[in-house]
Amino acid sequence: MGFFLLSGGGPVALPAHEAPVPQAPGYAVTLTAYNAVPEQTDGDPLTTASGAYSNPAVVAARSQDLADEMPFGTVIEVDGSNAAEKNCGFDVVEPIIGYRVIADAMNARYTKRIDILFTTKKDYRTTDKGMRNAAEILGICDGITIRVVGRINISDMPKTQAELARMIRGGGGALALNTK
Repeated sequence: MGFFLLSGGGPVALPAHEAPVPQAPGYAVTLTAYNAVPEQTDGDPLTTASGAYSNPAVVAARSQDLADEMPFGTVIEVDGSNAAEKNCGFDVVEPIIGYRVIADAMNARYTKRIDILFTTKKDYRTTDKGMRNAAEILGICDGITIRVVGRINISDMPKTQAELARMIRGGGGALALNTK
């Protein structure tokens, strides 16, 4: 719907305002990280609780209290815009977080928490502690926002961030995943 203003020459049409695009629900969580090693997982470190392969490029775990909101196959994005004030290493590892698929579950003692799976490689040089892996760098980030951007079938788990991004954006740039 447009609006008209009267000016010296008669009515002038102004562009109609579009309704805001609905934002995906956001959840304030504590963000942590883990590696697929026996000391940090149950049973087989190469298999997640959903049965998917423990792929550090795309997998994340959620605390059990978030199971209804984020069942296995939920695709999330991590908003760490306020992480700098949280005294954690989010800004260092942000480029490798990307989108993540909830495919693993955390120990019941944790609540309101998302755990990002990272490779065990020591990829980051720090001035004080030498080479460290991303899970060590991230640490514990409180108050991070997680947004649900879609859902996939765990059997269709992508192998890379690029594949996951294509699934999310589809061919035409619109969200292509099922959000129900």
